[in-house]
Amino acid sequence: MKILNAKTSSLLIIDPQEKLMKAVEKPEKVASSISLLIRCANLLNIPIIATTQYKKGLGPIVQELEELLKGTPYKTIDKWEFNCFYNRDFKDAINELPACVDSLVITGVEAHICVFQTAVAAKENRFDTWVVTDAVSSRAKKNKKVAIKLMNANGIYCATTEMIIYQWLKQANTNQFKSMLEYLK
Repeated sequence: MKILNAKTSSLLIIDPQEKLMKAVEKPEKVASSISLLIRCANLLNIPIIATTQYKKGLGPIVQELEELLKGTPYKTIDKWEFNCFYNRDFKDAINELPACVDSLVITGVEAHICVFQTAVAAKENRFDTWVVTDAVSSRAKKNKKVAIKLMNANGIYCATTEMIIYQWLKQANTNQFKSMLEYLK
């Protein structure tokens, strides 16, 4: 087991698009959790990579998240592949991360398809891989449940948004913690 370090982490947001989010379980909770992670990542200068799955057909990233991402140093990659690591632009973005990044924190939809396949590939690519359980979803509750179980069995850490954020923040007596506190209440 390893505690996350903000300095060696990257946040990956997979396909939280308009049409997909309308179809998954608890889309508001997923978007809210991803929003918290984006806020914290921006505050701590954690690199963010976001993907869309066939943006032309499934639409852009939901507005709430798109607004938070505007003006931040993040990359968005449109893809056809379910496993992000099969996409050349994604692999280029991963290779452009600072050399110290050894942990990927993964959010998005759908848990049993793109999130699952990408998390397994991240682990195979020697990343400490974390999937944020309240920041992922699927159309059917059972698919998310099975995906989380399989990811955990494959050595992928499954944690909640607050677990990730508090690991990144490390302590309460910082300006970063105070900035995040209003969103964590």
